Amino acid sequence: MMRRRELILAGLGLGALEALGVGAAGCQGTSGGKLRVGLLPILDALPMYVAEAEGYYREQGLEVELTLFGSALERDAALQAGQLDLELNDLVSALLLNKDGDRVRVIRLAYRGNPTLPMMLILAAPTSQIRTPADLKGVPIAISGNTVIEYSTDRLLEAAGLAPADVQKIEVTKIPVRAEMLAKGQVQAATLPEPMASLAIQQGARRIVDDGQSGIGLSVVTARKDVVARSAAQLRRFLVAYEKAVETLAHSPEKYRGLFVDKAKIPDALRDSLAVPPYPKAQVPSREEVAAVTAWARQKGLVARDVSYEELVDGSLLPGDGG
Repeated sequence: MMRRRELILAGLGLGALEALGVGAAGCQGTSGGKLRVGLLPILDALPMYVAEAEGYYREQGLEVELTLFGSALERDAALQAGQLDLELNDLVSALLLNKDGDRVRVIRLAYRGNPTLPMMLILAAPTSQIRTPADLKGVPIAISGNTVIEYSTDRLLEAAGLAPADVQKIEVTKIPVRAEMLAKGQVQAATLPEPMASLAIQQGARRIVDDGQSGIGLSVVTARKDVVARSAAQLRRFLVAYEKAVETLAHSPEKYRGLFVDKAKIPDALRDSLAVPPYPKAQVPSREEVAAVTAWARQKGLVARDVSYEELVDGSLLPGDGG
């Protein structure tokens, strides 16, 4: 989830979409009742794959197509062009999709950093002298700018008593490159998501601060607004299947380790040790979480106006009392 996903979202022209194989003919919405979901190779997506493997979508009378993308940019372009109905992304990405128009709604929380497996970690290089958050003052931190990575970095630093201006930020967009530079001591600190953070720690990096308690880093399921309006019943059944997969994982997480390793592209060095994490039950991000992301994006000039909670989040499709 943590690529150059937010940099060009609203500004992609038709020519760029066509270059990705997403032409104007793709803008007609769902095809034959199928729900088309865009994913990245990240651990957040596991419940969707479990629902597919266990036949939970079929139980709900749904045809669901899970499509893996190589980058967030390609995934978001496909959503904007109508070739996807839903995608797994994050609040920063969702906010920027609505930057210049009322395009999407967040319909479920997908993952939140937790004590079992944080989502975002600020790490120090193995050879650095950094031991505490205070030691980060004045230190260059490798991040991906204008993304959930930078947002989480700023929030984690703030919680540790540091202002964003207290550190320097180095743009290193690709996560594997950022992790390699950290391991080699080419940067003194970096913000990494899982599972690359655990791999870096295994290679000697030190955990300085993470979102295991705060849950600052989170991912969401986002649907096109027109799909919400036209196919609400389908989306509700999709979320019922999703919820059943979350419950299944809670009872037997190790049963799905193979699927976890395969779909999340867990490095070989972690395939047996990285915990299959708990996934949140039916809920949407809170008003406070959305307001915090919006305020941050306004302050950085990424959006020109406040986007209301109702413009970004729709919890009415959740099963049970989750909404």
